[in-house]
Parts: sequence; structure tokens; C-alpha cells
Amino acid sequence: MAARTSLSRIGGRDVFEKAYKFMTADNARAMGVYPFFRPLDFNNGPEAQLEGRTVIMLGSNNYLGLTTHPKVREAARNAIDKYGTSMTGSRLVNGSMRLHNELEQKLAAFHGKEAGLVFTTGYQVNIATISALLSNKRSVAMIDKDDHASIYDGVRLAQAAGARMVRYKHSDPAALDSALSEIADTEGALVITDGVFSAQGEIASLPGIVEVVKKHKARLLVDDAHALGVIGPGGRGTAAHFGLEKEVDLIGGTFSKSLASIGGWLVGERKVLDYIQHFAYSFLFAASAAPPCVAAAMASLEVMQEEPWRQEKLRENFTYMRTELQRLGFELGKTETAVIPIYIRDDLKTVMMWKSLLDDYSLYVNPFITPGVPPKQQVLRTSYMATHERKHLDHALEAFEKVGKKFGVI
Repeated sequence: MAARTSLSRIGGRDVFEKAYKFMTADNARAMGVYPFFRPLDFNNGPEAQLEGRTVIMLGSNNYLGLTTHPKVREAARNAIDKYGTSMTGSRLVNGSMRLHNELEQKLAAFHGKEAGLVFTTGYQVNIATISALLSNKRSVAMIDKDDHASIYDGVRLAQAAGARMVRYKHSDPAALDSALSEIADTEGALVITDGVFSAQGEIASLPGIVEVVKKHKARLLVDDAHALGVIGPGGRGTAAHFGLEKEVDLIGGTFSKSLASIGGWLVGERKVLDYIQHFAYSFLFAASAAPPCVAAAMASLEVMQEEPWRQEKLRENFTYMRTELQRLGFELGKTETAVIPIYIRDDLKTVMMWKSLLDDYSLYVNPFITPGVPPKQQVLRTSYMATHERKHLDHALEAFEKVGKKFGVI
């Protein structure tokens, strides 16, 4: 460090300077209240091990509880034995396998679409799709202001090629209608919305959005990362939930939630997906999804269809928790899904409640504080699984009640 400070520099300020001045995380660690990047020993579903002790896990997106399912584990093991651990190349060159194509076909059939495309990560789905489709000055990204960060990053790449970004009021078809009315006749718009919003657990107002999109002859992309396996007949997501599968142009998501793996997926028209896979740099030049990840996701998709009780149990669990938390007096917003935010609306109180829940009651939840959320929107984000038992949920309710009263939230 001494060498760094003693060297004379030419040509401007050190780009590392902001990193050296960033003390928030170090100060929180020193105070024992740093809630992020905590390494788990094991994460086996409804319970996990953290620093040698068992905790009830209410902070995972393992909605159907499939990460430890015997069929899913076996599929991943068999894929390693047969194909190895990686393709060590992009889909463009040596990274495409029949395994990828098989999953693409199954995902397309599952959603009633013509074709599917498998990506290495869910984040990559939005970056690749948006940047490829909105690649000139005649393109407009029309996004819900509360859309996921991956959507914003995809739009930023499109903006570098000349596209415009317009944000409309959260889940408000009337605001979308007004925004679309103002674009030029020479511009084409892609409307992009989360199906289930990851922080709020709220389902998008898709019927109204679809009506407006059709009125303005725009196109629609729905990110169903938190919807697949959670809502809709058979767990087919937001469009199926509203009976609008044929009206949504593109549906995408991730393997890292209900499909118990790592990777991403997109379904839609074959020609559109073919264009994306030829013109999205973040797809063309990224290593392909590893065989065990693809096999695990495919097995999870099969289990989801073979064991429909999982979606039913998941709905039973999150409905029970939503009802009971509201009865205790907590503010939960408009959640209708397995994501239930508990609004605290204060950074320090949110972190201190998180710490008390973990230290005193072995309850693992996720604190969302600024700048991750806007001011006064701080929450303890909880999420639920089909494999949670009533004893887990009742222990959590007891802990929430005691900690909520201790900090004056209820």
C-alpha cells in the first residue's frame, strides 16, 4: 500500500480511489452487523447451516425445493460422467450439445411456443435479448420502473447502439399507454416487464399491459424468473396465470430458482430467437451452460410436471405466511406469490431486525436496504418453499412477532 501512495501518477485521478474510500462494508463488519456475502456451510432447502449452526432458510429462491431432489442430483451426476464438467466454448463454436437442444425443445413445448434458447445465466438472457433486438436509433425500450437490474443493464447496452429507454409507472397499463403514445411512427418499441417482481412479490398487471401493447403494435418480453413453478397452471408462469400465453411474444427466465440449477432460458418465435443467437454478443462470446447444469434444469422441469403437489404446497405455505404476517400487523405490500416483503422503511432498523432474527431465533432472511432499494422502501425479504414444514413457518412467525414488537414495527 505504501508503494501505491508513493508513486507519482500522470494523467488524472486514480480509478481505485473510490474503492479505498469505501468504508461502509468494513465498518459494518467491525460492528457485527454486515448482512451480506455470509458463507453457508450447507443449504439443503428449508434448513441450512451457517457458521456451524442450523438456521431456518427464508432467504432462498429454491421455490419447489428441487436442489436436493434425488432425480435432479442423479441427472447432474450422470451428465458429469457422460459429458464432463464443461464444454469450454461458446454455443457458437464447440459449446452446443444435443442436451442444450433437447432442453430448448422441452421449454418451448412447456410454454406453448415455437422455439427455445438456453443461456449460461439468467442475467445473460436479458442482456443478450434486449441488446440484440434494440440495436439502433429506431428502437425504444419501454420498461417498468421496478424491473430487474438485468433488464436495465440490457437496455444500457442497447442505448450504446442508439436505442432509447422510457420508464413507465410501476405495473400501470395507463402509464404505459401514455408513454407508447408519445413514441415516433418511425420507432419500434419492446415493452419489458417482470412477471413477478423480485422485491415485492407482486404479479405484473399483464392483461392491461397486453391490451396496450397490442393497441400500439409493440412487442412484449416478460421476465418470469420468479414466476416459473410458482404461478400459473402447472407452474407455467405469468402469461399462463392470466391465460395470455399466445399474446406474449417472448418469455424468459432463469434456472436458478424453481429449476434448481444455473442458467437461463428464452422462448418465442424461432426466427426471433435465431436472430438473437446470431447478434447478441453476450450470447455469442460466452461459454455455454455446463452439461450438469443443463441436465439438472431439465430434470427439474420434469419433476415439476410429475409432482404437481409441490406447486400446491408452495401456494399453501406462502398463503399461510401472508395471512399470518398480516394478522400480526406487518405491512406486506401487494405480494401474491412466494416472495413476501416485510416493510420496515428504515435502514438501521432493518439491519438490526435481521441480526436479531438470525442471532436470537436462527431465522435467515434477506435485508434490502438503500441504495439497493429506494429510501423508505427498506424490507426484510422473505421467500418460501414447497418443502417448508408448518413447524418451520410457525417458528418464523413466533420470531417475527417478538422481533417486530421489540423494534416497534408492530
